[in-house]
Amino acid sequence: MVSFDKFKIWVLCICLVSELGCGFYLPGSYPHKYGVGDYLNVKVNSLTSIDTELPYSYYSLPFCNPEEGVKDSAENLGELLMGDRIENSPYRFKMYTNETEVFLCQTKPLSADEFKLLKERIDEMYQVNLILDNLPAIRYTKKENYFLRWTGYPVGIKVQDAYYVFNHLKFTVLVHKFEETNVARVMGTGDGSEVISTVGNEGSDAPGYMVVGFEVVPCSVQHTPDSLKNLKMYNKLPSPIKCDPTSVSMAIKENEPVSFTYEVDFVESDIKWPSRWDAYLKMEGAKVHWFSILNSLMVITFLAGIVLVIFLRTIRRDLARYDELDKEAQAQMNEELSGWKLVVGDVFRAPSNPGLLCAMVGDGVQILGMAVVTIMFAALGFMSPASRGTLITGMLFFYMILGVAAGYVSVRLWRTIFCGDHKGWVGVAWKAACFFPGLSFLILTVLNFLLWGSHSTGAIPFSLFVVLILLWFCISVPLTLIGGYLGAKAPHIEYPVRTNQIPREIPAQKYPSWLLVLGAGTLPFGTLFIELFFIMSSLWMGRVYYVFGFLLIVMILLVVVCAEVSLVLTYMHLCVEDWKWWWKSFFASGSVAIYIFLYSINYLIFDLKSLSGPVSATLYLGYSLFMVLAIMFATGTVGFLSSFWFVHYLFSSVKFD
Repeated sequence: MVSFDKFKIWVLCICLVSELGCGFYLPGSYPHKYGVGDYLNVKVNSLTSIDTELPYSYYSLPFCNPEEGVKDSAENLGELLMGDRIENSPYRFKMYTNETEVFLCQTKPLSADEFKLLKERIDEMYQVNLILDNLPAIRYTKKENYFLRWTGYPVGIKVQDAYYVFNHLKFTVLVHKFEETNVARVMGTGDGSEVISTVGNEGSDAPGYMVVGFEVVPCSVQHTPDSLKNLKMYNKLPSPIKCDPTSVSMAIKENEPVSFTYEVDFVESDIKWPSRWDAYLKMEGAKVHWFSILNSLMVITFLAGIVLVIFLRTIRRDLARYDELDKEAQAQMNEELSGWKLVVGDVFRAPSNPGLLCAMVGDGVQILGMAVVTIMFAALGFMSPASRGTLITGMLFFYMILGVAAGYVSVRLWRTIFCGDHKGWVGVAWKAACFFPGLSFLILTVLNFLLWGSHSTGAIPFSLFVVLILLWFCISVPLTLIGGYLGAKAPHIEYPVRTNQIPREIPAQKYPSWLLVLGAGTLPFGTLFIELFFIMSSLWMGRVYYVFGFLLIVMILLVVVCAEVSLVLTYMHLCVEDWKWWWKSFFASGSVAIYIFLYSINYLIFDLKSLSGPVSATLYLGYSLFMVLAIMFATGTVGFLSSFWFVHYLFSSVKFD
């Protein structure tokens, strides 16, 4: 209660501090106020494609460079890991000042390499991603009376055997009048590494505006050479430009230049500033999405509840019947024991590879804790799309901090397995600190070499690799060792029964026990496969995923189902006198990872049909394997810890002679 009261006090303080500015905004979501005539600078992000999943720098293609030169914007760790490369662009507007026929530049004649590269990027359906006031450019297309939303616009299009580039952009900037007169005139955003001054003095009554929308219509326009003579950047073309997105005319040819122009139109909108991300967060088929998730949750909860009720009634009836007998009858019953009671002398026998099991359980606690805390913060809005890379950065931060929990759980489990002997706890803590991160670094390094070879901006720079290794060994490993030290000092969990010196022979089974363990993963998979589709779509189809509230509910249900499935499987194995339950309880719930990986392959074949090239497929499978390993560790840990609690409770409830 004391800690909760402190938390409430901190929340109250944050709200009070925010109210001093007469408005509460979540981190990374403060509005900019622009005066009429203020410059708005457009930024560019990496070129992306759902065809290859390989991002490239905007300036890798022959586009116009800004007058002041190309400069990187401030990027956080999460943006770099996601492959974002945000840079300045030559596109600039003046607030509430419409402009047409603005000349940007004329490139040099395209060399053979540039011509070939442009054709490749058009064939691979690469999109140009622009950003204004932290809002990505959005493009609307109409198909069969439906309006489709896309972020960015294509580099070009191929018509028959000719390639056309979109060299004229028609921008529409939606603005909303700034209503708070007593808020500071300039406020930072999650994107804002710049401070933009406003027109007029602090006390002036000049209206201010906020950017609430950024739309783009790409066109392919052929300019006559005479109209471009003696024009400099931002000059107005002498002839009007007709932007028709349904027709193309600017065909690219080797040894010929490409001219770029744009126009901008400012429209006052009723959209409030807090709602400006709604256009990006809307998901197609939202009603079907919510209904499917709710239906899945209800069905799985109902089935799991029935299994749990039957299971508890069976155990309680068995224990109650045993407790009602007198001592003589109990002694006679002990001689006629059957099922799980026969393995009383072996049920707590140390498993094979105990050090590996302890490390995997510790890593699972760390991953699960990181996932829960991150999703909770995201559901509260602290990791919104307005702050790019915050989600990945938060995950890394929480993962490193929770190294204490990983070390504590793994070492305490190690001491419990060996009845309080703390010998070798340092090695177990090191395994917990290095096992999953080591596998992750191995996978990411292999994938990074593929990205380096493709000259993609998705490749992690060498300097960032060094930073990640330093974070691992200078923060995560020491915290894990500290947690291991605390686990070594904590009292171990005492077994309720003694273990025989000679292990009991396990009777021959009618069916392989591991077959049942692998099949157990279908029930946990049923709780998340619908949500998994939307997560995969956001990762590989360029859509924004922001229903973290439902994701939190699905995760809670997944934890409950994993625990129940593992309990049932453990009890079934003990009933057939199979006392080797340790690893089986881990993989009973952890086997859901197998079905997720199979689903990933199915998604690759049937949903990502356009994914081309062995490099793209290898990257997809590599990242899927990384995700699957993390899920296996987390769900397996839930199953093991719940089974350990159940076995300990079961055998401590009955006295054996």
